Amino acid sequence: MNQNERGQLQALATRWMELAAQPIMAERKRQWTALHDLQGERPMVLFETALLENYVAPAELVCEDATLRGVELQLRRTIRHAEEVGDDIVVPPFFRVCWDIDWPDYGVQLRADHAVDGQGGEIGYIYNHPIKTPADVERLRPRNWHVNRESTRQRYEQLLDIFGDILPVVLHGTGGLFIGLTQDLFKLIGNDNLLAWTYDEPDALHAVMRYLCNDRLAYFDWLEREGLLGLNHTGWELVGSGSPGLTTGLPQSDYAGATRLRDVWVWMESQETTMISPRMFASFFLPYMAEVTARFGLIYYGCCEPVHDRWDTIIAQIPHIRSVSISPWCDQRQMAAKLGRNTVFSRKPRPWPISETVPDWDALRKDTDDTLAAARDCNLEFIYRDVYRIADHERLKTWTDMVRSRVGA
Repeated sequence: MNQNERGQLQALATRWMELAAQPIMAERKRQWTALHDLQGERPMVLFETALLENYVAPAELVCEDATLRGVELQLRRTIRHAEEVGDDIVVPPFFRVCWDIDWPDYGVQLRADHAVDGQGGEIGYIYNHPIKTPADVERLRPRNWHVNRESTRQRYEQLLDIFGDILPVVLHGTGGLFIGLTQDLFKLIGNDNLLAWTYDEPDALHAVMRYLCNDRLAYFDWLEREGLLGLNHTGWELVGSGSPGLTTGLPQSDYAGATRLRDVWVWMESQETTMISPRMFASFFLPYMAEVTARFGLIYYGCCEPVHDRWDTIIAQIPHIRSVSISPWCDQRQMAAKLGRNTVFSRKPRPWPISETVPDWDALRKDTDDTLAAARDCNLEFIYRDVYRIADHERLKTWTDMVRSRVGA
């Protein structure tokens, strides 16, 4: 690292702390906390920029080292978001380093082959789906994870040296906690088998789900034993598909400093089973999902799947869901009636109207108004996700301002 790179990182750290110290950050934390305590004062608004292509262009980065380049990207992206979008982002008064964990394979190799589109992007991809027959299930092996404490501490100490007394650095946790049972089921057996095995090979399907369930339980228990968990209710991390996990509902009342699974949020979803009937979903998938989530304090449920046709069954088996994703494919009125004030209504607007060459503001206004008509009396948040490519950044703030004007806040 040369002096120019060090100076750039220190300048970014200074701006990060200036933003974190703004009074609006404390007010946003208070309002996010009220929302996730089910006492929301207004609909909260957040636009996800982490996956937005070239939100910070590679040419803007000055660091050559891969690790420091990632740190610079995070600094620049968070600062730009806080300065430009005008939503309810919370910038924490520190920079977080997560533990380096090595992930073994399942005994079979999962490979993703990406396709390059006309603009050089690689968003589209397919998997090799190595479990092709019921006999292949026997190839799955229990996994053992490894934490590289030395490399983690070296990275932590390097940032301490760079940031000095400008920006505190904390070594904390592993990043977002995600269960993803049916996601890895799809990667392993493919969509055709996922559908057909419910009829033709139910024992094989249950065997893979039991394997994945046991795998997740072993992983999360390992994190707890090794002291690698970090509290995720303080706003430094997005939970679920999501929003800051700010709440007074965590950690548990007997928390004594060592973080346990029951002290944290976890994300559970099942997009891959949307074409499965609610009855089959309850038979083949939900019991395993409920078994894993039972270990955790609070659950953020869902992503892009519709849940209105199976919500009653889900909440009966996973009663500690605090927030649920209401995708464009959800029946909003049904879900608003089911949730009331008991679970956060986490609305995901349609991505396409803002992604077109010319944004369809009429469609975006209608989308917002439809949500407000259905869920104005719920604990409501708007989380704009899955926008990967847009022509200009200005429309992010335009959307945020439009939502606020419709809400009346």
